[in-house]
Amino acid sequence: QVQLVESGGGSVQAGGSLRLSCAASGSSYSLNFAHWYRQAPGKQREMIAGITSGGSTNYAESVKGRFTISGDNAKKTVYLQMSSLKPEDTAVYYCFLHLGVAAYWGQGTQVTVSL
Repeated sequence: QVQLVESGGGSVQAGGSLRLSCAASGSSYSLNFAHWYRQAPGKQREMIAGITSGGSTNYAESVKGRFTISGDNAKKTVYLQMSSLKPEDTAVYYCFLHLGVAAYWGQGTQVTVSL
């Protein structure tokens, strides 16, 4: 059974940094590509960063230049380094990993940014 375990969320003051991790276990398939999404209260879930197995990345405009997605294919782990955090970054953050032909969601981790 495939499991994704997210970690690294928490509370931070504006301008601070956090690093999220998402590790997959229970799959024999390679990590093809991965995304990070977030969902703020009362808002739709939005994609904020993506990475392919080859290392190509893309970002939502709202986080470009502040967030960095990276991955370790051997460990089937994806990271999201978040810097210069703003109160509007407050949300539950989810990873979405594509392993082989299937895709899986992480359980979500809360990020709260205060002034």
